[in-house]
Amino acid sequence: MGACFFALAAYIAIDASVDLLKHEASRVTYLGIILLTLIRTDICAYLSVILLLGLALNAVLGWWWVDPIAALCMPPIIIREGIAGWCGKTCSHAHF
Repeated sequence: MGACFFALAAYIAIDASVDLLKHEASRVTYLGIILLTLIRTDICAYLSVILLLGLALNAVLGWWWVDPIAALCMPPIIIREGIAGWCGKTCSHAHF
C-alpha cells in the first residue's frame, strides 16, 4: 500500500508541474466538485479540500494556475500516508 501512495504522489507532482510549465488550464468538472464534498476519511478530507479549492477557484475566477498549485500540496500528505503504510500503520494512526 505504501508503494502505491509513493507512486500516486510522484504522478500528481509531475502532472501538476507540467501543467504549470505549459500554462495549461484543467478542464472544469462541476460533477467532480460535487463529488469532492462527500468526504469519508481524514486523508480523503485533506485531499478533497485541497482539490476542491483548486477546482472551485479555477471554475469561479478562472485562475488556471490554482489547480496545479493545489495538486502540488497533495504529495506531502500522500507521502506521509505512504510512509505510514510502509511501516504497517493504518491511516487513522499515522501521526508524525
